[in-house]
Amino acid sequence: MSDDFNMSMRKFLKQVGVTSQQAIEEAMRNGGKPGETYAVKAVITIDALDLTHEVTGTIQGGA
Repeated sequence: MSDDFNMSMRKFLKQVGVTSQQAIEEAMRNGGKPGETYAVKAVITIDALDLTHEVTGTIQGGA
């Protein structure tokens, strides 16, 4: 893959990671319960390539 592709993909994924972490932290501050486990799902789509990528997991509520 080209350097331009790699750079644009890394930039996008960094944005996804940073903004997602901020949104999750805010949601936890506004309603999260310490010790509670939350199911999490992230979905990335590229319509033009007919791509849907889903990642699931859990996040433990903090104090």
